[in-house]
Amino acid sequence: MSALLDVAGLNVSFATRGGPVQAVRELSFSLGSGEVLGIVGESGSGKTQAALALTGLLAGNGRMSGSVLFDGRQLAGLPEPVLADIRGARIAMIFQDPMTALNPYLTIGAQMALVLKRHRRLRAAAALAECERLLSAVRITDAGQRLRMYPHELSGGMRQRVMIATALLCRPSLLIADEPTTALDVTVQAQIMALMTELRADFGTAVILITHDLGIAAGSCDRLLVMRNGQCVEQGGVEQIFRSPRSTYTQDLLAAVPRLDAGSVRSPLPDGPPLLEVSDLAVHYRVPAAGISSRHRTLRALDGVALSLAPGETLGVVGESGCGKSTLARAVLRLVAPTQGRVCLLGTDLAGLPEDQVRPFRRDMQLVFQDPLAALDPRMTVRDIVAEPLGAFEAQLGEAAVSARISAALNQVGLDPVWMNRYPHQFSGGQCQRIGIARALVLKPQLLVCDEAVSALDVTVQAQIIALLLGLQAQLGLAMIFIAHDLAVVRRISHRIMVMYLGRVMEMADAVSLCAAPLHPYTRALIAAVPIPDPQLERQRKRVLPTGEVPSLFAPPSGCPFRTRCSHAVDRCTSEVPALRTIANHAVACHRAGEI
Repeated sequence: MSALLDVAGLNVSFATRGGPVQAVRELSFSLGSGEVLGIVGESGSGKTQAALALTGLLAGNGRMSGSVLFDGRQLAGLPEPVLADIRGARIAMIFQDPMTALNPYLTIGAQMALVLKRHRRLRAAAALAECERLLSAVRITDAGQRLRMYPHELSGGMRQRVMIATALLCRPSLLIADEPTTALDVTVQAQIMALMTELRADFGTAVILITHDLGIAAGSCDRLLVMRNGQCVEQGGVEQIFRSPRSTYTQDLLAAVPRLDAGSVRSPLPDGPPLLEVSDLAVHYRVPAAGISSRHRTLRALDGVALSLAPGETLGVVGESGCGKSTLARAVLRLVAPTQGRVCLLGTDLAGLPEDQVRPFRRDMQLVFQDPLAALDPRMTVRDIVAEPLGAFEAQLGEAAVSARISAALNQVGLDPVWMNRYPHQFSGGQCQRIGIARALVLKPQLLVCDEAVSALDVTVQAQIIALLLGLQAQLGLAMIFIAHDLAVVRRISHRIMVMYLGRVMEMADAVSLCAAPLHPYTRALIAAVPIPDPQLERQRKRVLPTGEVPSLFAPPSGCPFRTRCSHAVDRCTSEVPALRTIANHAVACHRAGEI
């Protein structure tokens, strides 16, 4: 395979007030035409900065040195106008967050056409025709209409497809994809990766795929380069890296990845009365009319949800964005008022109580948020953050008693109490999440709700936080509602799993049974979309993914909410909402469950 890109001795540093910071050290690799190279590693390992250096997109205080030969031409040291001619035309890049990469002031067609006018000198009509053709190539329906839309009018998956189409407009020889699926649902992620595989075959483009998800790398890459602290610790064929990794760091990365095909991990629960019972729970929002003559609209975020939770049990809640997972968490905690239904904690129905009567129960139910750094006040020390709930519920405690409780909470989550006078920005993401958990546990609650609590973390830190939560649950007897979009993570921590779609429960069963033998077509689609960190198994899988976009909650489909994306739908699915019924110890809402 001929070398399209040859990088030797690449160094990237940044000038700061505290002196130079070395982001990439002596990085060397090559890439053949049509080959896919995966660059993996934790946050801060230098993956993105290496990619930006290749294309001359470093920040103003960044400096690079070394050799970057692209198709026999030295890119290092080229003036910006020359690099600008190469970027977009010969080398294209897909950025991690399509919403920030797209201009909110320009329509999709206007900003895509800029690439063609700059590099191919096409006139407006011809440019828009080519843009429409590429949007159709990346499976965007009604491509002509989408060209007239603005980025905020598209879903996250559509915006990422627009970014891919824009990158391919000039048929580049090299495509750099920087975490192209990180912010997407697992089903959309699978669709995007399948699309990139097809486009690679159609266009013959070489790809550098930057990712922290080793499951994605297993199914998409020919070779892997593993980075840590700005250096390459190992590189080689994807089969060799997964089968016999030489570096201890690579071995740790692979060991930290949760797998859907792992054995049973949770012990059975003892029988006992439930801590939490939810029945017929609904949350509807009245949305103001768009115009003077328009009527208000009703958004049904939750509709008829029921669940129970025993002391010491973990219920995993999964589903795509907009399915109602976070609304369920807030309704259970009475952070939003239910429209109907019951939420009984320790035998008391919280749904109908006024706020002043709900407040005493809040010490028994706490929430851990998705973004650990955003959930902590940057102006408060760790001591003040963890002590805040004590001030609200145990104001009679003296300074010495408060300090003792804070020290105990920090010790529980594996943090040194001597750090309590530091501020959140002085900690890593994983440490900030531990602080958030300490704050939630300082009141010794009985119910802990984790809303995407590990989604923003690296795979090794994610594994540490999951192990921490499992240990705390065993020690304290906590009941947990664990919300996530990654079924492999949920399976690792949960006793039972509930699958939601458009505000309704599609299926519920114990974690092992649900992942091994799902009965609902939507559950099967979610499981099929989860990558397996094994190159041989991942490439042999036959995926059946849902088609189309998630319908709007303002106008959900009649009958079964999943029918518009289900290949097994029949006439009955259009007219009748399926009720939850028990089949083989699964509660499933599907008219055809057990026959398909």
